[in-house]
Amino acid sequence: MMVFALGVVWAQDNATPPSDSPQQPVPAYGQENAPAPINENPPLSGLDLPSLQEHAAPLSYLQPGATFSESGSTNVGNTLGGSSFGSISRGLGTLTLKRLWSHYDLALDYMGGAAYYNHGGVGWRQLQDLGIAQKIEWKRGQLSLRDNFSYLPEGNFGAAYGSLGSVGIGGIGSVPGGLMAGGSAAAFGLTPRILNVSLAEVSENLNPRSAVTAAGGYSFTHFYGNDFNGASFIGSSQVSAQTGYNRSLTPHTQIAAVYGYQGFDFSVLGTAFHSHVIQGMYGHRISGRMDLLLGAGPQIIIGTSPDTKIGVAAQARLRYRFSRSSLDLRYERFVTSGGGLFAGAQTDMVRFGVEHPLSRVWALSADMGFTHNNRLQPLTQQQLIACLTGVAQGSQNACPASNATTYIDGFAGAALHRHFGREFHGYLSYQFSDLAFDQSFCLSGTACDRISNRHVVTFGLDWTPRPIRID
Repeated sequence: MMVFALGVVWAQDNATPPSDSPQQPVPAYGQENAPAPINENPPLSGLDLPSLQEHAAPLSYLQPGATFSESGSTNVGNTLGGSSFGSISRGLGTLTLKRLWSHYDLALDYMGGAAYYNHGGVGWRQLQDLGIAQKIEWKRGQLSLRDNFSYLPEGNFGAAYGSLGSVGIGGIGSVPGGLMAGGSAAAFGLTPRILNVSLAEVSENLNPRSAVTAAGGYSFTHFYGNDFNGASFIGSSQVSAQTGYNRSLTPHTQIAAVYGYQGFDFSVLGTAFHSHVIQGMYGHRISGRMDLLLGAGPQIIIGTSPDTKIGVAAQARLRYRFSRSSLDLRYERFVTSGGGLFAGAQTDMVRFGVEHPLSRVWALSADMGFTHNNRLQPLTQQQLIACLTGVAQGSQNACPASNATTYIDGFAGAALHRHFGREFHGYLSYQFSDLAFDQSFCLSGTACDRISNRHVVTFGLDWTPRPIRID
């Protein structure tokens, strides 16, 4: 997919010169024909991504909104071997705030409301998501503080609330991927969960061609008990740090060297470890149009059994805006918290999304995601006893994946969008999701299911009025 997309992108670049081509000099530090400023083309090792939107005058505004949807779902309980049909009704309110000062930017994105699961006595569930970001800028750098909090009834990988496809409900304050990402929970079970990621980053331009970045973060995932079918998930916390040196080779090309640290701790006693990653990165970015990043390097994991493991961490990202369409393709290979199913995992993740307008009022979008997770730590005696006890009592979900060595989690879907005037937007979407454990999940002499499939059809309506200027 990456090779095919790159071929299309470079064909487009050769056919139509970008609007910010090198023929238009950009002054930087009093010099002409210098590389694009870092704020226009952020450092590769930083947490910010270049914008692929059309340049517009910066404004301070407040924008409310709402979304209402109705879903029909097979396996609405999202359990292993489940096949019962049910409906999900959602009503959510949204609020976006953007406030700009001369050297300070504040952004806030909130979505909250409730969902009613018409299945097996599940009933009402809350949905809350708040993202906030504060930037403080000076002549050659900036300090960025951000936090994303969510309280969800299901996992957030492939979650779709409103007309956002499967990108979840994070917005302005959403957290990045890679080393600094928090523990995404697998899309399995209806257990309420809190996820929070807090990040701080500072970047400084040493000169027009060089920049350094440093970031630190703390995240945690907490599950609220055995709320559905006796499912029990593993809570986790993660401490992260990352620093990098960036060098611009041309106005659109950068390279970087990055060191990263991850420290994991889990609700299961005695399960903690940490990892060190060194990566070389290459990036080609055309402001407002293209963002390509490639990175790879050694990864050392300490504290598991065996005590030290050496592997490879890698990432690749391609974001491109055509004249009418846009695509987003990503691959990441890092150590993760295990999504609540493992106490740590080596995870390979692929995400792909595309949007294309069909006419002035109709648009089509499609997206997919896939993760492959390998257990990093063997079962503890406490986990094995809990799992055996649960199975003996007839609960096949008593200890999800505790005796599995791998699991995959994936989704694929598409949505058709229709604008009704300036403020209303309707949509119809379909999504298929799949979670499967390897054969080792089934204990000898017991019957169990190791696969969870789900089909969801959703129709809904978004209300988004014009932004309210607050300058």
